[in-house]
Amino acid sequence: MRSLRIERKSRRGRVAQSGRKAQRVPRSVAPPSKPFGKRRSSHFATRAWHTVRAGIAIRRPMLVLALCVIGAALLAALFVSGSVGRTFARMRTTYVALVDDAGFGISQVHLAGNRRVPPEAILAALGFELGQSIFTVDIQAARQRLEKLDWVASADVQRRYPDDISVRIVEKLPFALWQSPGGVYVVERNGKVITANGIGESQHLPLLLGDGGSSAADIVDAVAQHRSLEARVRAYQRVSERRWNLILDDGVLVKLPELGWQKELDALEQLIVDKGILERDVSEIDLRSPTQYFFVLRSGERKNEPRGNAA
Repeated sequence: MRSLRIERKSRRGRVAQSGRKAQRVPRSVAPPSKPFGKRRSSHFATRAWHTVRAGIAIRRPMLVLALCVIGAALLAALFVSGSVGRTFARMRTTYVALVDDAGFGISQVHLAGNRRVPPEAILAALGFELGQSIFTVDIQAARQRLEKLDWVASADVQRRYPDDISVRIVEKLPFALWQSPGGVYVVERNGKVITANGIGESQHLPLLLGDGGSSAADIVDAVAQHRSLEARVRAYQRVSERRWNLILDDGVLVKLPELGWQKELDALEQLIVDKGILERDVSEIDLRSPTQYFFVLRSGERKNEPRGNAA
């Protein structure tokens, strides 16, 4: 058996044999792209700009310097002559007039919360003027100025369009009068000084003597729990920053211990109410001993009694 080799004829040969000619399809030529989103600048304008810039920056540096000096001199002359200031002043006046005519000039200031601070002091601290534009006022600066007043604890300043300003004051609470070497002051509960003015209106407050203005709240509150004793106490005296003396209305001095003074108030009230110790000729009562009461008579005589048997 023989193996036969079959030769494959190329397609070109077949085409040639068929007598047909291959036709080429012409390719389409893409049109030239046009720039999108950019505007062609004028060739003439570009050349002119480059020429001017090159001439100024490279060839004429002294010209640029001279122009700058002349411009600075002109500005300085305008400022020295006051022309600029007068121009701005006229612009501001015109602006204020326009705003006022439009109904945005301040016409009223509403105050609330002030009992001790006079209205004129608040208005002076605000620094606002009637007719001033409500848009140009500095609210934060006005609030800070108000809080520097003696009696003001906090302040709130707000615009109320179109032409009102609202001011709400929270005043400090007076707690006592503090008599110090520098004078008499109204103080808060924490001992901070409020003012040295208007003391006459605060005569009903407890009187603190010495350097105990910042620590008197506890003893004042404790004495207030003993009504009969509170009615007799005229002043609270701090001694050596350690303990307290009570000065009663008839001048009797009561010495309290450094520790445990709370229960000694009970003992003092018993001496006053039950024993009638103030009806005797006593000028001083010493409660610092845990076992005895010590008394100093107005004659200078000293007496002591065991606790529970004082007469």
